[in-house]
Amino acid sequence: MRASILRRPPAPAAALLCLVLAVPVSAAELSSPEKLGEALYFDSNLSANRTQSCATCHNPDFGFADPRQGPGGGAASLGDDGRSLGDRNAPTAAYARFSPPFALGKDGKAVGGQFHDGRAATLKEQAGGPPLNPGEMAMPSKAAVRERLRENPAYVRAFDALYGAGTLDDTERAYDAMADAIARFESTGLFAPFDSKYDRALRGEYRMTPEEELGQTLFFSTQFTNCNQCHQLRKMPGAADETFTNYEFHNIGVPANTELRAINGKGRRHIDRGLLENPAVKAATEDGKFKTPTLRNVAVTGPYMHNGVFKDLETVIRFYNTYNSRSDASRINPETGKPWGQPEIAKTLSLTELEFGPALDTRRIKALVAFLKTLTDARYEHLLDRK
Repeated sequence: MRASILRRPPAPAAALLCLVLAVPVSAAELSSPEKLGEALYFDSNLSANRTQSCATCHNPDFGFADPRQGPGGGAASLGDDGRSLGDRNAPTAAYARFSPPFALGKDGKAVGGQFHDGRAATLKEQAGGPPLNPGEMAMPSKAAVRERLRENPAYVRAFDALYGAGTLDDTERAYDAMADAIARFESTGLFAPFDSKYDRALRGEYRMTPEEELGQTLFFSTQFTNCNQCHQLRKMPGAADETFTNYEFHNIGVPANTELRAINGKGRRHIDRGLLENPAVKAATEDGKFKTPTLRNVAVTGPYMHNGVFKDLETVIRFYNTYNSRSDASRINPETGKPWGQPEIAKTLSLTELEFGPALDTRRIKALVAFLKTLTDARYEHLLDRK
């Protein structure tokens, strides 16, 4: 990222508090939609109280996820007002551009889109969501966003040059151009470097440890696990552009995050219906399903699941293992010492994918975790020591 645009605190600890943008004064610094999008991505002036930007919840120093540890242990993000707390975990923005546009197949099954429920068909549509979300950036209207953009003369000149004269004079044009620029920035190589240990191993630049190799074998196995059924896009292992998700939607029986619900006001009776909350989806068979996330940088972007209910990556593997293990120990969540909890929606569980293969012992569980850590982009490998 260009130091001329992004003047952020140098220490990661400072970045946890807020990413601050010193907006460029020269339109020359905003010479492309991607560079304009970069400035917009870090601009907290586009939130109601001028405290939150895209980067607040999708921090580039932390895998484009939200590293803040607030109420609920960071399971959901605080809004611009410092009080509003969501009910879902902020997904990473890394590699998001590879998700296909949201669509329903002839069989009625959904694929693609953005957000956990795919409700934004494209990355551009997603970029336009948070500024108007009352629990996020909380701007009252598109017109109010346009006025914030017009406050900056460099923005006015850049939008005119890149999107046509008078772009910021029209509310719809201005908002559409803003979302387009942010999406273009999110489509740059910064968000998808493909330079993890896994990628380097494919290129012969890194040799995996025996534990990592075992985890890789288990992950891509058609006998011992079913991980790649949902977390492999390409038909054969070893593709250079593997994103580790097929972008489909499943209900894997994740229990409610009762700790978060007690704080955010949703209450114990609230049910997150996932895909069924997408306006384009009507079939009851899709109730409780969520989009399969990428596993890129998964080891440094916890907490996990759509509601952030699990803090540790090994816990996630052990949760999956409950579908195949019958031991008493497997019934207990190691983070709480209590039973895992019931699925929010039980009738649509993807049991075909979940009930597969033998139970995994601790050695194999830890090997899978070791392999998943190899999916960490090089710039985030230092964060693995924090886990």
